[in-house]
Amino acid sequence: MALVTAGTAACAKCAYFDADTKADLGLCRYNPPVSPSVDAVGVWPKVEANDWCGHFEPVTA
Repeated sequence: MALVTAGTAACAKCAYFDADTKADLGLCRYNPPVSPSVDAVGVWPKVEANDWCGHFEPVTA
């Protein structure tokens, strides 16, 4: 298995990244949304385009 570095596995290049209207922000759609409190609606984590994690999947055409 090839080693993936942070530069090549950035959120902006990931299939689970849902870009916001701002170019450097978005939502990670890897896991289901979580509720911050009992009365709150579920939300996905906000991430920056240059963030990265171990769940990276490259965007395919």
